[in-house]
Amino acid sequence: MHYVSNKPSFDEVEGYVDVSFGRFDTDADANRSTVEFAVGGPLSDTLAARLALRYNKQDGYLKNLYPDSAFLGSPGAGAGADLGDDDTLAGRLTFSFRPNDDLQFDLSINTASSDVATGPYQSKSTIGVVENGELINVIDTPPGETRLTIDTAGGDAGGDAIDGDQLLPGGGIGLPGRLAPGGDFFGYLDPDGDDFTFSSDFAFEDQGSTETDGINLRVEWQLSDNLAFTSVTDFKDYEKLLFIDVDAAPANQLANYAGVDATSFTQEFRFSGESGRMNWVAGFFYLNIDNESDNGLKAPANSIAGSPPFAPVDIGVVSGLETDSYSLFGQVDYELSDTLSLTVGGRVIREEKDFNTAIGVFPSFDNFSVNRGDFIPNAFGAGSPYFFATDTSDTLWAGKIQLDYRPNDDWLWYIGLNRGVKAGSFNAPLLGAYLGAGGNSALPYDEEILHSLEGGFKATLGDGRTRVNGSVFYYDYSDYQAFLFVGVGGVVINADAENYGVEFDVQTSPMDGLDMLFSLSYFDATVKDILLRNGSPLPPRDVDPTYAPEFQATGLVRYEWPALGGYLAVQGDVSYSDEYSYNLRNFDADKFDSYVMLNTQLSWRNESDSLVATLAIRNLTDERAGIQGFDLATLCGCNEVSYRAPRFYSVGLRYNF
Repeated sequence: MHYVSNKPSFDEVEGYVDVSFGRFDTDADANRSTVEFAVGGPLSDTLAARLALRYNKQDGYLKNLYPDSAFLGSPGAGAGADLGDDDTLAGRLTFSFRPNDDLQFDLSINTASSDVATGPYQSKSTIGVVENGELINVIDTPPGETRLTIDTAGGDAGGDAIDGDQLLPGGGIGLPGRLAPGGDFFGYLDPDGDDFTFSSDFAFEDQGSTETDGINLRVEWQLSDNLAFTSVTDFKDYEKLLFIDVDAAPANQLANYAGVDATSFTQEFRFSGESGRMNWVAGFFYLNIDNESDNGLKAPANSIAGSPPFAPVDIGVVSGLETDSYSLFGQVDYELSDTLSLTVGGRVIREEKDFNTAIGVFPSFDNFSVNRGDFIPNAFGAGSPYFFATDTSDTLWAGKIQLDYRPNDDWLWYIGLNRGVKAGSFNAPLLGAYLGAGGNSALPYDEEILHSLEGGFKATLGDGRTRVNGSVFYYDYSDYQAFLFVGVGGVVINADAENYGVEFDVQTSPMDGLDMLFSLSYFDATVKDILLRNGSPLPPRDVDPTYAPEFQATGLVRYEWPALGGYLAVQGDVSYSDEYSYNLRNFDADKFDSYVMLNTQLSWRNESDSLVATLAIRNLTDERAGIQGFDLATLCGCNEVSYRAPRFYSVGLRYNF
């Protein structure tokens, strides 16, 4: 994807004001208000500027019923807030300087800041199935089930005695069974399933935040009729600290946190030109990322984790990763004939990384800060905290070759072979995942190499009214970087993988005012020889990758006609997604169902397009479309899941000037 921001105009002052107000259809009575504003234009014959601002204020749409449950133990004042809110202010100021027709400088300064509550996750009760001491499946908990884990040999296999997380407190240790039939370990069952009420103790307003600041300078210099030079310089500073209630329930158990303080600097120099039948581009790219992260699990005050050193503590990971990447790249497009062209490209990359991590237990001072003070020695046995540091240097390469056949102006046929590469790096896992995955040996992972073969066509039909695109592809991965989540944490591992796919889309305007779009994709993917956990005696098996539905389809119809002194338009769009797994082990409970998402919109604009009014309903049928999930069946007897927003009504007004 390439996002292109609007540049300042050298011709006239122009801009817009866009205001919208909406309401989510849940018991939380949540509203959302958004204001966007932009203005730009010439400051002189050679200088122009543009300012863009956006403010979004959204209430939490996930209604929290806490403490409506028998199992209490509050983690502190303010617990039990509604979730799914957002308070964001963002702005961008851009200057364009054009001293002559051949040279232009674009300087962009941007900032964005968001405050959010604890992550909007819900809980569903799940139970592990164990065979000969090994977890072989996770299923939704049957209504009358009271065992912590189902043992195929009979009896109760224990709640936290598998997956390497038995070192973590509060995972059902000592419980005789589930405290309520069909509930999680502690007796909780979401009162309305996947609807938008729940009960969570570790839920606080304005607990999380993100902040991004950046500056970008782009220089475009036309050196001659056939030669251009482009320089792109970019610096970003990014900070975040976000929290999630691990069990998404009223039991005061554990919370997960993820914090990052990172800067990035990139510099690209690029030359491009043409000569006869040839177009070419070549350049140099440099990337530096300096990343400091704080991740972990928080056992809050009054939690069931027990007395010190188990509560209140942060079971934390403090890591640093600095990356320097240098690339030389080039590509040539050559016309072999009037209808046939050849594209050849390549990239050589030098990737250098310095990594360090420390994994252990900190004292916890409050619910809004993490990993403060010094590690508690030997908190989880001799050797804790654990330290690791290393550096790597790798030379990587990518390449491309493609043939394009254009029998006429309306048809393009193509076939291409590509070699892609994604550099290796390092895991910074939670304590349980670190020990369960094999300690230091599980921290590095290798580069991923992809060989892809793709062919297809692009056609323009019906005097330009219809566009049809189709493609088929085959992906062969070596050392595919897959994320294996086990217990209460995960690591990236390398495994081979194969993907097959077909994509097809049609865009058409069969008559004035009517626009239609339809797309369909089929995706068959396999990740090979995956162990259910590190050291599992069970044979490896082939699995589906996560978040990879087999079928997807979208459709959109929009019709506009003259009315009310301007133009009315009605629009509807529909999207379908097949079911997909959110855990690489593909257990039965670790799937989101297929869904159909419907959106509708009615709009009016005046003849000059200066005024636009909109009435919209998103997620018209209030469908539950899964976003992300975590299998925590051996920690809390539950899975933690999040869904796309519920049905949303909105009105908007935009003024262009």
